[in-house]
Amino acid sequence: MGPISDQNQKMRKYFESGATLDYRFRKRNLELFSQALIKWEKPLEKALFSDLRKSPEESYMSEISMVKSELSFAQKNLKRFMKKKKVPSPLIHFPSKSYRINNPLGLVLIMSPWNYPVQLTLSPLVAAIAAGNCVILKPSRYSSNTSKIIKTIIQDTFDDKYITVFEGGSEVNQQLLDEKFDFIFFTGSPTIGHIVMEKASKYLTPVALELGGKSPVYVDKSANIRLTAERLAWGKYLNAGQTCVAPDYILCHKDVSMELITSLKSEIIKMYGSNPVGNDEYGKIINEKHYNRLVNLLKMGTLAHGGQFDNENMKIAPSIMVAPDSNSELMTDEIFGPILPIINVESFEEAVSFIQRRPHPLACYLFTNNRSQKQVYEEKLIFGGGCINDCVVHLSCPHLPFGGIGDSGMGSYHGMKGLESFSHSKSILKRYFFFNIKLRNPPYKGKMKRLKRLL
Repeated sequence: MGPISDQNQKMRKYFESGATLDYRFRKRNLELFSQALIKWEKPLEKALFSDLRKSPEESYMSEISMVKSELSFAQKNLKRFMKKKKVPSPLIHFPSKSYRINNPLGLVLIMSPWNYPVQLTLSPLVAAIAAGNCVILKPSRYSSNTSKIIKTIIQDTFDDKYITVFEGGSEVNQQLLDEKFDFIFFTGSPTIGHIVMEKASKYLTPVALELGGKSPVYVDKSANIRLTAERLAWGKYLNAGQTCVAPDYILCHKDVSMELITSLKSEIIKMYGSNPVGNDEYGKIINEKHYNRLVNLLKMGTLAHGGQFDNENMKIAPSIMVAPDSNSELMTDEIFGPILPIINVESFEEAVSFIQRRPHPLACYLFTNNRSQKQVYEEKLIFGGGCINDCVVHLSCPHLPFGGIGDSGMGSYHGMKGLESFSHSKSILKRYFFFNIKLRNPPYKGKMKRLKRLL
């Protein structure tokens, strides 16, 4: 036994007491969470700046406001979520009632990454609280300043037998994954996702894996190229490209390729200036390991824009690359940085074939005014989620489930789907004693016609 095992047992005992089941308990803790987020907003912004050089505006827009949105949704919909859901019963079981109840899963583990350390730690926590669970949080050690603030917020707001935080590196991750949980929610790389799933299999623990992958974009010649460039530049270079649903590469119709590149250059300069690495509003790469990997990727294609980097501050300018080697790391691994390859294609059909030959992406984006292309995108391509004529913003809608498929993950959350993911939908059929249909009982001889009418 150690600190993690002791804490696990302490929290499991608290959950088994039934304290978290009550509506008023959940409602009150969601309110406390909302108040804490307001109280600690400025320290969170400072921590995000220290870890990733995010401006206060970007921190609020892409992290804090999204947690607030999830809190607002959960508070408004909690009572409806906790109500019994009545469904019809088969006539042969008359008299009866059938219904579903959303029950909490128990003690859950939430493991979050460094790129959006507030949003991707606290948004799933909202769902876990609303669903009535006890929670252990494990933020990433790479975003250490934000991790410390999150731990302080949790300690200041909740009893540690209800919600607690463990900090640390791979050793702590290993110790946590050796414990039994009732659900594990992991956001991070596919490599670690494999480890999480393998560890969870020991106890047959259900998991949600929010992974990543190479999220493609197709830009058709029918699109508004200037607006397309503006939206792509925003979505790609947000958080210095360290976004799991950022456009990873563009498949562009050859007729508008040069126009798109010219427009992207213009938008990058408008947003970040002619010296982005010196811009305080432009983010840094999280650590030296990732920085060196990205600098090396700049050598794997022809630069059309950008390419500057700052070793001291670990910043890489928004970069555009053309004619990348399809077998290079640039086109086989998720970039997760401010480098955007552009590949010319002859047609939409060629782009679809290119995407289909690769693992299912977490996100996929289409820029077009062609109705038939939109239909193919919706019906034929397999991906987690996406946008038509925009990028990234689909994950900001609490009414849209967010999650991957296949190589990009399993399970989803946000809004009602988040509450459902942290719950078990228990099915119950309730009978009454005042009457019983004998038709279902043996002997069955001579009952076939009546059974066919009822069943």
